[in-house]
Amino acid sequence: MKLHHRNRISMLKRALAVTATVGMAAALAGCASNGGSGDSGKAASGSDYPSHPITLTVQAAPGGGSDLASRTIAKVLEKELGQSIIVENRPGAAGSLAVKYVSGLKPDGYHIGFTPVELAMFDHLGYDVSPDDVQLLGEIMNQPGTIAVPANSPYKDLKSLVEAAKTKKITVSNSGAGSSWEAATKLLGKAAGVEFTPVPFDGGAPAVTAASGGKVDAVVAGAGETHTAAENGQLRVLAVFSDEPHPVFTDIPTAKSEGYDVVFGAWGGLYAPKGLPDDVATTLEDAIAKAVKSPDFVDPISKTGTVVVYKSADDFTKFVNDEHERFGEVLGK
Repeated sequence: MKLHHRNRISMLKRALAVTATVGMAAALAGCASNGGSGDSGKAASGSDYPSHPITLTVQAAPGGGSDLASRTIAKVLEKELGQSIIVENRPGAAGSLAVKYVSGLKPDGYHIGFTPVELAMFDHLGYDVSPDDVQLLGEIMNQPGTIAVPANSPYKDLKSLVEAAKTKKITVSNSGAGSSWEAATKLLGKAAGVEFTPVPFDGGAPAVTAASGGKVDAVVAGAGETHTAAENGQLRVLAVFSDEPHPVFTDIPTAKSEGYDVVFGAWGGLYAPKGLPDDVATTLEDAIAKAVKSPDFVDPISKTGTVVVYKSADDFTKFVNDEHERFGEVLGK
């Protein structure tokens, strides 16, 4: 009886071992066919990407041109991708902190960022970030620069502001030390033969607010950032840094027409950590291409003075690399 009992136990153990082996093999086969377990595996294969919300990081404070473009495109992308997009702001170091942060995240398509023109300038200015650190997805906008003064300013035109700078310190707020608008301020000063005193802020919105409140003599910012304050009677825009008159600021002269050869615009687009799976990249790129053409993006963005401009991932990458080379020459790095 004892022997018979031991044989039954031995047979039962062997049966269980076989069952476990078969079950494990089936589980492994399932994992292999599904690209692994959990959301990360699904994102990597792109089979059901996106399956949960995406985060979009903006390099500037809320309220500025970058923030407005990011939040507007995010709403349209939600419809295209079928998932919520959470917009977060990470201002600092002319925007390089946000780009550095996003570039270090997992390239699974669930974290993207908005990049301004400064991406082509960062490493020339000493920041440890370059265009090679990210995967560009597409350009979505460009806004010409403007120079504006408080509504009650004694300076009624650009020439009077320049004349004042010859005899006194003229403070000009911008979106950050090393930012494109600080560079534009310096270029304007060089073209006019004067030296303005740049006052940096963490983004275009606080820079515009400082000028609106009379804390500085002027502000250099994108047309999309000064437009609302000008409409509300808080700012007076003196000039636009474009070749041709602006489609929204139709009554504002260009700096060039005033005798100062300054043409400067701030482009912007979307990017992701480098190394996206091909199918995930294609999904994002296609969604961005459609979103940029949507009236839900074009109409609100255009009304602010920002010009909608689309470039595909490949074209945007080439453009940014060319800009990076150009700024290297301009900044002397």
